[in-house]
Amino acid sequence: MIKTVILASGKGSNAKKILECQKLGKLPNIEIVALISDKEDANALKIAKEFGVKSVYLDPMRKGAFFSEEGAKFYLENLEFLCADFIVLAGFMRILPPSITSKYANKIINLHPSLLPSFKGKDAIKQAFDCGVKITGCTVHFVNDELDGGKIIDQKAVEIMPEDTLESLEEKVHAAEHVLLPSVIAKIGEGKIPLGK
Repeated sequence: MIKTVILASGKGSNAKKILECQKLGKLPNIEIVALISDKEDANALKIAKEFGVKSVYLDPMRKGAFFSEEGAKFYLENLEFLCADFIVLAGFMRILPPSITSKYANKIINLHPSLLPSFKGKDAIKQAFDCGVKITGCTVHFVNDELDGGKIIDQKAVEIMPEDTLESLEEKVHAAEHVLLPSVIAKIGEGKIPLGK
C-alpha cells in the first residue's frame, strides 16, 4: 500500500472527493494515513475526521505562503513519522520548502486550477477569466522548487463560454478538478504513473 498524506488549507472539497473515491474502492493500493492543514480552522480537517482519517493541524510558524525554518523541520518530521510514501497537495496554499521537495522528489503532486504553464500562482481562475481566454482548466503536476513548475502529469480542459461569470467558471473548474485529481491518484496506485522517477 502507498501511504498517502493529503495537505489542504481550506474547504477541503478536493480532499473530500479523494476520500469518497477511496471509500468506494476506486483508489487501489492507496492508504490515506492523514490529512494535514496549515490552518487550525480548515474545513478539510473536519472532513478528514468524518471519514475516520487522522486530521492534524501543523503550524508552519510563519505568516504568508512560506514556512519558517522551524516550521519546515516540523512538517518534515511529521511526514517522516507518518511514513509517507506519497503527498497530495489539495488546495494547500503554501510553497513547500526545498527540504521537503528534495526528500520527496517526484512523490508530491499538486492540483492547480489552470492549464499550466499558463496562469501560475494565486487566483489562477480569475487570471484566466480576466485575460479573456476561451479555454482554461486544471493541471496535476509533480512538485519541485519552482512555483507550479514541476513536470505536468495530466490536465483537464474547461471551455469558457460567453455567458460565464467568474463564479460559474470557478464551479466548472472545481468540477473538473474533482474528476482529474482522483483519476491521477488511481493511476499512481495502479503503478501507471511511477513515483520517485
